[in-house]
Amino acid sequence: MTRDGEGLMTRTKKTWGDFSAGQQAAIIAVGAVELALAVTAWTDLARRPAEAVSGSKLKWAAIIAVNLVGPLTYFRWGRRANG
Repeated sequence: MTRDGEGLMTRTKKTWGDFSAGQQAAIIAVGAVELALAVTAWTDLARRPAEAVSGSKLKWAAIIAVNLVGPLTYFRWGRRANG
């Protein structure tokens, strides 16, 4: 954060090059995990019969799109137990 001409604190926007190599690798790794979880959850949802899903499949498809939390929420609460 820096001070502007009026003494107010302003946040400077970081560009990709401002991150260290380790930070860049961590961002890529977390993004890959997030994408893999979402694709896995959407695939599971598409293949699962509607009666094996808790609630609307459309609702769960939208929830899965919410960052890392969406797929984890689907896997925990969106699927009904088999048998």
